[in-house]
Amino acid sequence: MWFKIHKPNPTAGLRLFCLPYSGAGAAIFAQWGATLPPTVEVCAIQLPGRESRMAEAPFTRMEPLVQVLLPAMRPLLDKPFAIFGHSMGALVGFELARALRREGLPQPGLLAVSGHRAAQLPDTHPPAHGLPEPELIAELQRLNGTPREVLEHPELLQLVLPILRADFAVCEVYHYVEEPPLACPIVAFGGLGDPDVSREELDAWRVQTSASFTLRMLPGDHFFLTSARQLLLQSLARDLASRF
Repeated sequence: MWFKIHKPNPTAGLRLFCLPYSGAGAAIFAQWGATLPPTVEVCAIQLPGRESRMAEAPFTRMEPLVQVLLPAMRPLLDKPFAIFGHSMGALVGFELARALRREGLPQPGLLAVSGHRAAQLPDTHPPAHGLPEPELIAELQRLNGTPREVLEHPELLQLVLPILRADFAVCEVYHYVEEPPLACPIVAFGGLGDPDVSREELDAWRVQTSASFTLRMLPGDHFFLTSARQLLLQSLARDLASRF
């Protein structure tokens, strides 16, 4: 099942599709529905290879992922909607919005990209998806997003590493193709202490929309999504209210 709705809300007037960061699943959005306004139904996207879809092979490339996700979304496009994605999820969300446009399907009223440089910018970091295990673990420790109990538990680590390699590959092998800017507003979120994504790289998302663009910097490192969740959701709630 592609979508996990932790708090079903059939009377909501707006759906918020949420895409996780590398290695994560829909569970990271479990509390969002209780915090965002009751007019919003949070639809967390559950990618293959994790949580309830652990037995499925994760995608390693962007295009086939989006091609399969697109028809799965169709039945849920009967209401106004927005897309939020963090890190890898931001890149997938961006390509999903462009694929919806190419197919003549409804467009998001807002695209929220979080913790990822603008899609058109080249990746200046060495690829991590093919690193030997000790080096990959060191990179995960540096990023500070994988729980310590996972990194220190060999059996858990062996479950998580293949998913992370696949997700890293989705981003690192990604090839940007120029298209006209999206017609929906874009809001970009970043962490003030993020060592890998700068304010300038986030601000570069503005060229991807012909509508309004907003940049919001929050306290925290790359995983401000967790450490500054309340501030992020307050900001996102205001952004949604102003556009729907």
